[in-house]
Parts: sequence; structure tokens; C-alpha cells
Amino acid sequence: MAVLPLLAWTTEIAGRTLGLERPLFLLVIPVAVILAWGIIFRRTAGTAGERSRRLLLASRILVIVFLVVAAAGPYTIETRQTEGEPHVTLLVDESDSMAVSPDVASGLASRIEDEGVPATVSTVAQGDESPLGNALAANTRPDGTVVLLSDGRVTSGRTLASATELARSMNATVSAVAPEPDSAEQYVSLNGPAKTSVGVENAFLAQVGGVSPDETQSVELVVEVDGQEIRRETVASPGSVEFTQTFDTVGTYQLTARIDADDQFDTNDVFHKTVRVVEPPKVLYVSRGSYPFRDYLSELYDLEVAEEVPDDLSPYHAVVLQDMHARDVGNVDALQRFVIDGGGLLVAGGANSFENGAYKGSQLASTLPVTTGESTGQSTNLVFAIDVSGSAESGMRVQKAVALDALDQLGDDNKVGIVGFNYRAYEVAPLRPLGPNRESTADLIRRLSSGGATDIAVGLDGASQLLDDQRGTIILISDGHDRFEDASVIAEQLGREGVRVVTIGTGPNPNEQTLRSIAQASGGNYLRADETSRLRILFGGANRQYAGSGLTIVDQNDFVTSGVKLTANPGNTNDVSIRSGANFLVASDDGTPAVASWRYGLGRVATITTYGADGSLDGLLSRPDSLLLTKSTNYVVGDPDRKATGVTTVGDTRVGTPVTVVYRGESRPSGGNLTFSSVNPGVYHATATPTEQGFHSVLDTSFAANYPAEYAGFGLSPQLKAAVSDTGGQLYSPNQAAEIATSARDNASGVRPVRDDWARAFVLAAFLLYLGEVLLRRVQVYRGRTRSEGGLI
Repeated sequence: MAVLPLLAWTTEIAGRTLGLERPLFLLVIPVAVILAWGIIFRRTAGTAGERSRRLLLASRILVIVFLVVAAAGPYTIETRQTEGEPHVTLLVDESDSMAVSPDVASGLASRIEDEGVPATVSTVAQGDESPLGNALAANTRPDGTVVLLSDGRVTSGRTLASATELARSMNATVSAVAPEPDSAEQYVSLNGPAKTSVGVENAFLAQVGGVSPDETQSVELVVEVDGQEIRRETVASPGSVEFTQTFDTVGTYQLTARIDADDQFDTNDVFHKTVRVVEPPKVLYVSRGSYPFRDYLSELYDLEVAEEVPDDLSPYHAVVLQDMHARDVGNVDALQRFVIDGGGLLVAGGANSFENGAYKGSQLASTLPVTTGESTGQSTNLVFAIDVSGSAESGMRVQKAVALDALDQLGDDNKVGIVGFNYRAYEVAPLRPLGPNRESTADLIRRLSSGGATDIAVGLDGASQLLDDQRGTIILISDGHDRFEDASVIAEQLGREGVRVVTIGTGPNPNEQTLRSIAQASGGNYLRADETSRLRILFGGANRQYAGSGLTIVDQNDFVTSGVKLTANPGNTNDVSIRSGANFLVASDDGTPAVASWRYGLGRVATITTYGADGSLDGLLSRPDSLLLTKSTNYVVGDPDRKATGVTTVGDTRVGTPVTVVYRGESRPSGGNLTFSSVNPGVYHATATPTEQGFHSVLDTSFAANYPAEYAGFGLSPQLKAAVSDTGGQLYSPNQAAEIATSARDNASGVRPVRDDWARAFVLAAFLLYLGEVLLRRVQVYRGRTRSEGGLI
């Protein structure tokens, strides 16, 4: 495998890896040799002969080479037998979520020691706090075995995924003992919008979860709004109930979901939620035609209709243009200022707009996330950053298949490079046109092999260096098990430099949260392993055009598209291309952008460029597709309270968790024990930390405080299963002390890669060579073999 020159150099010789950490230092050698030759031979006079000068030059060159190689960081990695001292660290979770399981920690450590393996017991969680990731990271030792006696429910501190990556880098094993629950425990939660408008139908979801020794457990669920019961139903646990609610007046409503459960804790049998209901935001609809979209909007918003954009847009939250020719829009200057200052703009296409409405080169065009013209996909610089770490080893075959499938989606006009990474980044293929190099690039992917710890930040940095300050896209293919904090910083910086990161999750248990966050930090998309065909929409080009059947959601993680299901296909799409920096959300059946969005100044802009034969939005106006129109409009509207003054906003929280109180008004408010500070003109913030469950009030505004997160999850967590699997550990039952001891012995010794650093050896060799040469010349002077004080003949 070739190596990214700016990062490292390695080669394989007789089963041993030879490498340099900083190969650029080798460039010093020819410069130093020329200087040494000049000092010894150029314009010199004296008693030293030609032979002496040649020997002196050779000696000095060897000293220089040894020192420069030492500075370059030489190392070798060799697989050999190692011996270790077995030891088991038993981390005991005594938090409240473990109260539903029997106490098995007291005898487990002594039974492990009876098997001849020392064991250390440490309590790492108590009460309503479970910082298990912190505890795991603090107790991991090289080649050690950590056994976590826990359900794996982390409620604070470091994530288990982050701690697991640290354990892998230290060749440590994480195993777990998760006793089966012996008592029942149920909890309830309530999800739905925190803010809505008068007269809008809102969807809510009440969920019941928990554990029980019995196979089935049913509880009675009651939902109330402002103390009035609106739903009562018997629910099997786990289970959920969906319901809708329409609020007819402005104000803050208090919703409560309650269960009647005979179990361990009462605190999680009730969940509180507040919903702030505001007047419908004022929206201006501008069109020369008569379209059903106008009537649809009038049911949701305070809608005004005009045939062109007026001079004064200050009363409105957003402007909607439908099928408008550029010459008929009206005051485009006022519209641009409106958006830049925080207003919203939604442009719906049609037969009279975009390529048919003289948008190209118009003042309106600069405001939009799409440009008018050829839309057969982007040709750009693309770098694959492929995870070849140990965490990807078990799924390396799938990893390669995903990378090859993703490569197959790309058009020939793109330039593509390949970087493999573990804890270092390696150049697999330089950035070059894909067309003539498609097969050789695919062959290099097939030859990838795995090993080493994972550092996604290093992979992103290596891919960025391959781009060499050019704009482009990095396609990250990984299971996502990594120290996410480092990777997100790099991704965010890349986004600011115009480089997006598209992440593709692979492996049996991909860390989708991490991969989504990395993509979002750069403004890119997250794709599952079976969604690589969407790359053809983005980068297919003319020779690999996307061919779909109807509308396709390109980015399901965006506010506009999350939860949206598309069944309609209006049939027509304006001829547009996605603008650099915009969000490509929905594609038509030929890959043309059908829905796109971006931020323009302080405002938000979205375009819907698909339309029916009659110029309307056709089936998008009917459920379930109509949710796309609602969310697109809500996106450009933004906060419906942003124009109001004397308004307090505070979100729901949990007991003991601080929440920010936001007040918009002309002067600083007085909030009892709260101290408000100015963050912007007319905007003040304060922090409140509730100590009791229930509804609380700040500046006459209600918010809810619910039970701590410790009581919102019971039983073995999927994150703990993933941690055990990723480090090669095992899930044990409480009576498997002998198996735990045997595993500790096996993990402490065995054949494994061992790294040896040789920098000190090269420095010592340079010193001994120099010292030997000086001593030799001194001996010659002492014996009278030369009359030169330097010992030269």
C-alpha cells in the first residue's frame, strides 16, 4: 500500500513493516551532503590529502544520514509472541437502572480470583448518574480485560463508543456481565412539537418501555391536556400510542402522559410536556396563476395574496413565489433585503419559471440554491477515505464491496483519489480522472487490508491533503467507531473550506449517530451501505445518469425531509442544477434537483422545481406527500415568534439539567432568581435548573421538568453489545467466573503486532561513529602519523 507522503511512509519486507513517521525530513540529506562537500573540498588549503578528505566526507555523510533518519521517526512493526500478566478489572454499575436486576457483584470477583487471576472491583455509577464511558476509559490498561457489570445505560460523560475506541487502540478487551431483570419496571415518554400554530393538527407519540421477568406486561396509559383527559388506552410494554391534537387558542399548553404501573420506581410513571401555540405566521403568496397550493397554504398560515412582491415585506415571515417569470416578480431588491435580514423565501417552479422564466443571470437567481441549466450531475474532485482499521476487519469484505459500489456510481468526468486510514492515512490512489483509471482504482480498493486503531480525524485530514486545497467531496466509508469529537472538528473546518463529507456507514453495528454528525458538521449527507445509488444523483455525470422511478429523497437527515414519505411523481421538473453550498434534498427520476435549500444571509431559501402537467404541485398536495410542502414552508418561516416582542421561550428539560431561558423585548427582564444577560440587541438569556419534576413557570411561561435520564432505559443497551463486539469481548452470565478468568489469560499473551521505535538507535549510531572518527584521528596525531592537529594525513 502506498503511503500519503505528507503523513507517513511504510513498506513490507519479509513480514515486517518498516516505516517513517516524518519522511519529509529525508529531503534534508542531499542539502546537507552538498554543504558538507563544500566545507571539506571547496577552496580549502592545508596539509590534509585527498584521501583523508574523502574519508572525512564519508564519515560526515553517515553521521548526517543517521541523524536525519532519526528525525524522520523510523519504526518497525513485527508480529511476535508476547507474554503478559492477566488481570481483570470489574467495573460495577450500582446506578438505579440496575436496581431491577439481582446483585451479583459481591461473589463474582472472589470466584475469578479463585481461578488464579487477580481481580479489582470498582464501583463506577450510583444513583441517577451513569458515567460508564468515563469509567471504562479511566480503567482500561494495555492488553487488559475490563469486565463491566452493567446494563450499559450511559446518562452522562463520555460515550461507550468513544471509550471502546480507546480500548481497541490499547489492545484491551471489554466484556460485560448483564444480569437478567428479576423485577418489573416501566416508564413513559411523550414526543411531539414544542411549538405550533393555532388551528394546525399536530401529531404526538406516547411511548411505554421497560423490562419485566414476565413475557408480557401491560399498563394503562392516560394522556391529558391542561388536566383534561383526551386519551386512555391499555398498552403492551414496550408499545406506543399515536394521537393528534389541534389547539384553537394562543398560549402554552401542558400535556401529561401517565401510566399505572406496579414496579420499582414511581418517578418515571409520568411525563410532562409543554406546547407553545402561537398565531399562524404571516406568509405572502405571489403568483400570476391560480394554483391549489395557495388554498393549501391558507389553511396553515395567515396568508396574503399578491401578483408581485411589494416594496414593504416587514409584516411577513416568508414569501412564496409560484411559477413566476423573473420580469413579473416585482421588487427583487426588497425581496433580497428581506431574506438577508432573516426572512424566508420558497420558490415553486412551473412552466413559466426558472429556465422558462429568464432566471439565468437575473437578480433573483443569486438568492436561490439552484442555478438554471444542465442538471446531469456534478463533476468534481472526490476522495474516498476508507476505514481499514481493526474495527473494520470483520466487515472488510463488505467495506470493499460498498466502496466498489460507490465507485461504480460516479461519472467518468470526476477526479477520484483513494486514502486508506487506521491511526495513519495512506495514499492508495492519487487524485486523477476516473474514466481512464476506473479499473485500476477498483483493483487498488480490492487489495486493501485491515489493521490498527481507528482515527477518523486522521483519515479526513489525509483525504483533505490529497485534495490539496481544491474544492471537492470526501466520501468517508467507515463503521464510525471513533473519537467523534476530533473528527467533527476536522469536518466542520472542511465545510468552511468548501469540502463536504459524505459518510457511508458499514459493518454489523455502524455508529450512525457519529457518522451523521460528521456529515452534518461539513454540510454533507449520511448514507447507509445500501443507499450508495444516491451518489449517482450527486456525481453520476452524463455517462452514469441516475434513473429512478419518481421522486427520491437524497438527504433524509435534513429538517425538510426527515419523516417524509414520497409517493407522488408530478412528472415535470425545471432544468436546474444544485448550487455549491446548497442542500440537495429531493431528486426527480432523472436526478434533477426537485427540492433544494440553503441559508442566504440570515434567511432561509428553498426551491421546489417539480410540477404537474397543469403547472400545479399535483400529488404533493395530498397525504403523505403534503408533509414535504408543510416542512418546506416551515423551514423558510423559521421561528414564528421571531418578530414578537415581550416573549419568553424556554424548552422542556429534566430534573437537575440546566435549560436556557430566552427573552425578546426592549429591556432586560426581571425573573426572580434568574439573572439575564444580553446576547444580542433585544435578546436576553438566563439559565434555570429545576430540582423537582412537573411544570414550572418563568416570566409567566411554562416549561416541563421530567425524571432524570437514568429512569428512561432498562435492560441491556445496544451500545454495550456493540462495545463488547468491537473489542472482541464476550457477554457473560453471572456464573461464568471461570470463563472470564480464561479470557483474561488469553488476552494477556499471544501473537500480536509489536511496534519498535529506532530513532534513539540511529542517534546513538551517529554519536558512536562521530566519536570513533575523532578518537581515530587523535590516535594518529599521538602516534606521529600526521603533522596535522586535526589528524588528517
